[in-house]
Amino acid sequence: MFPGPLGQSLAGRALSEGRWSLTVVDIRDFARDKHRTVDDTPFGGGPGMVMRPDVLANALDATLADADGSSGQPLIYFSPRGRRLDQALVHEVKAAGGATLLCGRFEGVDERLLQARPVVEVSLGDFVLSGGEIAAYALLDAVVRLLPGVMGAEESGTEESFADGLLEYPQYTRPQEWEGQAVPDVLLSGHHEKIAAWRREMAEKITAERRPDLWERYRRRKPAGKN
Repeated sequence: MFPGPLGQSLAGRALSEGRWSLTVVDIRDFARDKHRTVDDTPFGGGPGMVMRPDVLANALDATLADADGSSGQPLIYFSPRGRRLDQALVHEVKAAGGATLLCGRFEGVDERLLQARPVVEVSLGDFVLSGGEIAAYALLDAVVRLLPGVMGAEESGTEESFADGLLEYPQYTRPQEWEGQAVPDVLLSGHHEKIAAWRREMAEKITAERRPDLWERYRRRKPAGKN
């Protein structure tokens, strides 16, 4: 499953250039029976299977021991009950220089593993996936695109949604008029200060309308007297 989509486009080019790296660990390699079993039925009954703590601990301990310079890097387990994945967490992983990602399957992992190891639970959103791999793609892609040299323009990382707590302003390109809709005059004016002010106004308006939670946090952080 990996690198999967991470082997394409900007992330794929950056991977081939060595700007980031990915080590994939097969948890079954750490099972102790001939069937390479990694899961078992849940105590107390119920549907599905649960990933075994002993097998996962063996895999995690070996992976962390082999990692070079991983001190301080988070150990992330993707779970619906975890911290919501957001741009702040993306920057934390980038600043840490990487992370170890545990992709659960079945009904999840034995709770004792989460208590015995410094696991940070992270959620992609309020929905359930078949496994943590898709959530891992999302986090990795979000981090990789922030690395130096990955995106073409340095401004791309600073003038986009969530960069300053706001959703991004509307974007326009050619043709200048399409299906009766024209590009806003201010964007054709060549007046950079007016363009910047318009983009800020639009970003604030869209954020207030569509994400009241982000808007309230932005308002609390914005310096007094700043428009």
